[in-house]
Amino acid sequence: MIPVPSGVRVWLATGHTDMRKGFPGLSLLVQESLKRDPNSGHLFCFRGRRGDLLKIIWHDGQSACLYTKRLERGRFLWPSVVDGAVTISPAQLGYLLSGIDWRNPQKTWRPTSVG
Repeated sequence: MIPVPSGVRVWLATGHTDMRKGFPGLSLLVQESLKRDPNSGHLFCFRGRRGDLLKIIWHDGQSACLYTKRLERGRFLWPSVVDGAVTISPAQLGYLLSGIDWRNPQKTWRPTSVG
């Protein structure tokens, strides 16, 4: 889990994003589409077209971090707004990263065996 300091907001970029983008491309999206500063210390989350890949950019005060998570099964639940951003709490981010519906926390899938 990302250690989210108090006072940090978590932004979900609505719609889908080209997941070939790295930190520079996603930072540009934050500046142009979300009208936010990518170096502000807030977390900015992006989801791919298929919905199973999530990227988070975060500037921790010393350097820029890019986190990536892919679900083996299922999809990340995302707001249906076409353009803009939605803010969620750090607790809701924890649910989102676990593949749980952050609007109604219930497990969506659990692996039955390893290997």
